[in-house]
Amino acid sequence: MSQKILLTSKEVNIILHRLACQLIEKHLDFSDTILIGLQPRGSFLAKRLAKILKEEYQIATIQMGLLDITFFRDDFRRGEKPLEANKTEIDFIVEDKKVVFIDDVLYTGRSIRSALTAIQSFGRPAEIELLVLIDRRFSRHLPIQPDYRGRQVDAINDEKVKVCWIENDGEDAVYLDTTTQNKST
Repeated sequence: MSQKILLTSKEVNIILHRLACQLIEKHLDFSDTILIGLQPRGSFLAKRLAKILKEEYQIATIQMGLLDITFFRDDFRRGEKPLEANKTEIDFIVEDKKVVFIDDVLYTGRSIRSALTAIQSFGRPAEIELLVLIDRRFSRHLPIQPDYRGRQVDAINDEKVKVCWIENDGEDAVYLDTTTQNKST
């Protein structure tokens, strides 16, 4: 496996604070704003941002939830192995609120399309924004763009972007896996 580091722990921390400040600029006191982490990997980013907003920027009330999109995906039951569902944790109505979807990597846009469908079960938001740590801009299948992005990455072909979180992987870092897959013809 050949990996290139895209972001170190220090760079991830700087980006998280910049993203938090951008959210504050737009949403001020967050009274009408809800943060929604997309399961599974967006939950780490959402929780980290909520913690930074509360502890370091003294935003008193942050409503945050986690949304599982497994059963709304267009590739559900299409793969060799079945997809495993995660837990949705939304104990509030999103009706007329500003919702910020949070995910670690924006790739094809299909996960965000699924999230747009899934969130309707909780009401009709006034608006929806998208925050991602990594935007893989040349890989989009759908016309979806982030409102907030940590870093734009030009990964091609079979290159994979791997986001590591200290809570799950033991470190904060982002890697580009440049291992080529040998495909038999």
